Amino acid sequence: MRTKSCHKRKVNVITLGCSKNLVDSEQLMGELAHLGFDVYHENEDDDQDIVIINTCGFIESAKEESIQMILQFSEAKKKGLVEKLYVTGCLSERYKNELQQELPEVDAFFGTKDLPRIIKHLKTDFKKELTGERLLTTPTHYAYLKISEGCDRPCSFCAIPLMRGSHVSVPIETLVDQAQKLADKGVKELLLIAQDLTYYGLDLYKKRELAKLLEELSKINGIEWIRLHYLFPSGFPEDVLYVVRDNPKICNYLDMPIQHINTEVLKNMKRGITKEKTTELILKIRSIIPNVALRTSIMVGFPGETEQQFQELLDWLKEIKFDRLGVFTYSHEENTSAYALKDNVPSKVKKQRADLVMLQQQQISFELNQQKIGKIFKTIIDRKEGGYWIGRTEYDSPDIDNEVIIKDENTNLKIGEFYNVKIFDAEEFDLYGTIEN
Repeated sequence: MRTKSCHKRKVNVITLGCSKNLVDSEQLMGELAHLGFDVYHENEDDDQDIVIINTCGFIESAKEESIQMILQFSEAKKKGLVEKLYVTGCLSERYKNELQQELPEVDAFFGTKDLPRIIKHLKTDFKKELTGERLLTTPTHYAYLKISEGCDRPCSFCAIPLMRGSHVSVPIETLVDQAQKLADKGVKELLLIAQDLTYYGLDLYKKRELAKLLEELSKINGIEWIRLHYLFPSGFPEDVLYVVRDNPKICNYLDMPIQHINTEVLKNMKRGITKEKTTELILKIRSIIPNVALRTSIMVGFPGETEQQFQELLDWLKEIKFDRLGVFTYSHEENTSAYALKDNVPSKVKKQRADLVMLQQQQISFELNQQKIGKIFKTIIDRKEGGYWIGRTEYDSPDIDNEVIIKDENTNLKIGEFYNVKIFDAEEFDLYGTIEN
């Protein structure tokens, strides 16, 4: 067993799931650091006094990953490598009672809104005035900004409202203050996230105020790019499109998960939109912002999805040609309204359909990237790997989209700085470029 000493207590925070979870972890880490703890994110050393696992409970695969992580550190605790083990986040919010019974090695479970309780449990005082302080886990030149919590959408497949509650917008002045603090730390790119960006402001201001928020954030000195993630297609506020088009700080990039295109499937998903309205919205977006990059997410294998309905989706995706696309297979989640439906698409068929979508998207992405050859793009440098600098254009978000690969013939490049890059070659998901002076 470890022997106790008077050194600063070492806390290792593990984050699973989405970028919204990552922001929660960063806020927890910032609070702990201010209170005198020695804080790490996903540290691999064995000497950890306290481990806090921030879990995901969105779909079955995410739940399994969270459980495996808890089991891994439970074993470490049994071996005396960890003194205290705490679990927080979505999985803990949703299955707290079951987890307490099955995992007695965990010292305490917390929900998605339990930051004060975690701090109190660590026998220190929660300081409300530090709320919003963050210890960034991303490179210092970009950061996520969560503009709201929870969701009021009724999507039949989604368990997020069970874990995150109803939609709550963060006031504009608070977000501007948070963004200013990030800019003061050297952040140049804000990635706006929420369960649904387009719903922003309805609870606080009785109208959608995403456009106004964008205008206010763009006034902050030091912020050069603002990127929008998770825009719900139903009830899309058109004024946002003109802000994106006219404001040079807003990236020509919209992440709008559509999930499906067959109107019957969309109805069963309770998405509040039809194939015709979805197509109309995309055409309007592209007419207002001609050079926009559109990212979407697709779900295949929803209960009752026929081969004909899937083929309709595949054909439509081939016609629309999204710049970026991710695909999920349906996960049958208890306490969602879709749970009453029979999960009648076999797992093998779900995977086959997902593979077909991605195979087609790979070709679409290749063709679109080929059109970039010979063009010059403003590019931010994210990191250096071996003999190459790795960057992104405004049309690409970190970790999920294209990267620009630049051979290290320019030793004076700096991470977090912008450069003009001319593309000379392209693959499905990578661009190759040289610096233009």
